[in-house]
Amino acid sequence: MPADDPGATLSIDEARRRLVDAAMMHVPFDGWSDATLRAARRDAGIPRALAEAACPRGPVDLALAFHEQGDREMLRRLRTENLASLRFRDKIAAAVRFRIEAAEDREVVRRASSLFALPQYTADGARALWTTADRIWTALGDSSDDINWYTKRTTLSGVYASTVLYWLGDESEDSTATWEFLDRRIEDVMQVEKVKGRIEGNPVLRRVFAGPIWLAGRVRAPARGHEIDLPGRLSAGPGSTGA
Repeated sequence: MPADDPGATLSIDEARRRLVDAAMMHVPFDGWSDATLRAARRDAGIPRALAEAACPRGPVDLALAFHEQGDREMLRRLRTENLASLRFRDKIAAAVRFRIEAAEDREVVRRASSLFALPQYTADGARALWTTADRIWTALGDSSDDINWYTKRTTLSGVYASTVLYWLGDESEDSTATWEFLDRRIEDVMQVEKVKGRIEGNPVLRRVFAGPIWLAGRVRAPARGHEIDLPGRLSAGPGSTGA
């Protein structure tokens, strides 16, 4: 690579960021496609080899990088906004709102949704959605290490996905209808949590659901900071020496 090449000193992460930024004007017309990636590479002055290293699977990696940038912006706002006086449910709503507002361009998000709806990319889309939910819970201080780790993220993934879909068709001023929809979805989730609490606190219901409660108590969250093959583990219970 020539020494005077403007892309010669870029890291892969910086090249990926520039590709995403350059792609924004092309995605509404060409989608998350090879044509968009080529145009972004040209506009950003990124050498082909570096672009291929930054997005080895092409457009889908570019779309995932766009999603990643949105997560980073959401986390930045969660760190800098004063949410101390909010109820916890309102903090969750704020995080989802921050994440949606980070996207800005509805058509870019709509095109990404279409891409991740393709069979070969549904797993990538689901993983990105789950990661966003996990980052929200982690940023808000969630320390659960049992089945609640999964139910919280599964539920929030559903809330976030449904709110994004609503937002894509929302024509209300300042997206007020979307934020009202979000509040209703979170209220639905809170009602489910109240039912779970009643079961836990009722001796009769605890006996009825003794089996499921016991099994749920054995489930543990994935170990943080370690690559694992399975989503979590079952606790062997007291007295076990483990594997």
